[in-house]
Amino acid sequence: MASRAIWKGQLRLSLVSIPVEIHSATKSGARLSFRQIHGPSGKRVHYEKTVSGIGPIDADEILKGYEIGDDEYLLLEPEEIDAIKLETKKTLELVQFVDASEIPPLYYDRPYYVVPTDDLAQDAYRVVRDALRQAKKIGLGQLVMRGKEYLCALRPCGDGILLETLHYADEIREADPLFSEIEDEPADKELLEVATQLIDRKTDSFDASAFTDHYDAALRDLIDRKRKSKKTPRAKTGEDDTSRGGDNVVDLMSALQDSLKADGSGKSGSKSVGKSTGRKSSSKTSGSKSSASKSSKSSGAKSSTKKSA
Repeated sequence: MASRAIWKGQLRLSLVSIPVEIHSATKSGARLSFRQIHGPSGKRVHYEKTVSGIGPIDADEILKGYEIGDDEYLLLEPEEIDAIKLETKKTLELVQFVDASEIPPLYYDRPYYVVPTDDLAQDAYRVVRDALRQAKKIGLGQLVMRGKEYLCALRPCGDGILLETLHYADEIREADPLFSEIEDEPADKELLEVATQLIDRKTDSFDASAFTDHYDAALRDLIDRKRKSKKTPRAKTGEDDTSRGGDNVVDLMSALQDSLKADGSGKSGSKSVGKSTGRKSSSKTSGSKSSASKSSKSSGAKSSTKKSA
């Protein structure tokens, strides 16, 4: 599958602007992943956005909340946040250059590939790449991506340029409290000599392909053996399991169908519905006494039922 750009904009060096795209350099699906299955029913476990007393809600009803006191939040509309104007939303300007050794490894976060958007941009792109390589420097800049402004380090990488996001200084935890109890004394000379010889003996050029994820390999072997065994328990989730809030809707539909059957045989089914739906039934029968909060419960339940249906 073709890679999809996660950021598009301009890479700027002084007065030179180069249209570029940024792609993730790592694959999220390279390792095994599991879904959570409810053992007794064999159905998938879903995670819904819910509000206490209301139930499932729509994503467009969610606002950003900044805590300003004891359980008190300042609410911000998405449009207000989007209206913040930052040049780094569309421009990554190289504002400083440093030696690679000057950046401690713990500052590095995630790698990305920077590529020119078209053939016309390649000439300027190669100039920046080769200049970084010749100067043996790393370029620093900032860009806004996925709702956050990142500090970035750019360096040559084969025929292209590698971008690595960096942690800000206030995101790094001080090591002193953790290392303070370690004695600051030189190691035993004989032991140090033996350890140094071992390091020299095992020193080689770095090759990531020489290392494998043994845990992932063991998991795949386990799954392969379990797949061949007829004794392995299996679960088939079914189509209804993929719908948002599907279990709640199925319970409500079952209760309504039972009520219709009971009503058809001359019995009232209102008790059955009330027991199955809980608060939803009581909010409907409260009549004129319902408050604004109870109205919101009813509307929340209706919108959830329609959307899931």
